[in-house]
Amino acid sequence: MVTQTDAYRVAGAPRAAARRRQKKNNIGVFGALSHVALIVWTILVVGPILWTFLASFKTNPEIVGDAPLALPNSFSWASWGRAWEKAHIGRYMLNTVLVVGVSTFFTMLFGSMAAYVLARFRFPGNRLIYYLFVSGLSFPVFLALVPLFFVVRNLGLIDTHTGVILVYIAYSLPFTVFFLTAFFKTLPQSVAEAAMMDGSSHTRTFFQIMVPMARPGLISITIFNILGQWNQYLLPIVLLSGSVEDKWLITQGIANINTNAGYEADWPGLFAALSMAILPMLIVYIVFQRQIQSGLTAGAVK
Repeated sequence: MVTQTDAYRVAGAPRAAARRRQKKNNIGVFGALSHVALIVWTILVVGPILWTFLASFKTNPEIVGDAPLALPNSFSWASWGRAWEKAHIGRYMLNTVLVVGVSTFFTMLFGSMAAYVLARFRFPGNRLIYYLFVSGLSFPVFLALVPLFFVVRNLGLIDTHTGVILVYIAYSLPFTVFFLTAFFKTLPQSVAEAAMMDGSSHTRTFFQIMVPMARPGLISITIFNILGQWNQYLLPIVLLSGSVEDKWLITQGIANINTNAGYEADWPGLFAALSMAILPMLIVYIVFQRQIQSGLTAGAVK
């Protein structure tokens, strides 16, 4: 015997199946459009980078000729040698590695400690300090170039790598504290409480327990700081404007090569220098891409 409920179920089955098919079709359309958008975005991003690498192996006539997108006739490393020796890219890159390495280390050290305290401890002024850090994100760097120049000069650190390092740390701390504060809040409090009950100090708990647990977030923000500081141009050009070329950073060196390329017509040397500046950051991102992705999504999953 067929009941009324069974009749409704049988009658509604085609409609439910039609709705599922419609939903699947809609997902398929949006999926196809998203794939097309990703392909277009990939071409827009990868295309210029790939052309820069290929142009570093070309000659001037091949770059400015009728077929600038064609492959080079021969893969010669002569332009790379000129960029390394004549344009002193090696010296600029070494200076940049030193400045970025030291500034990133102290940024992560001070930023992680500040973020941990702001995320885990409640005290008067906690929110005020946090909002002061966050307010630094809304302050464009070019607005502070003139007063920053005079502050660094009064400290006797103008035209020195130490002055650039201190400024890099100051401008990297707001985003570091903002990101890591939210990340430390997602870590279980019970682990830190168990460590404290076992006699661990706050310092030991932080460095031996909480820092390893926050490794994905620390790696992610470290990579972002390295990328931002490596590509920084305004601050070095202001703080190292009067120094000799031996102290220049990679962005200043490439800008100088770009200026000279217009007179010397050494476009392959310019693209070789650009390739040398791109390769280290590209390698860093490729090596740590999984850690970056896990660090960005860990807080959302928890």
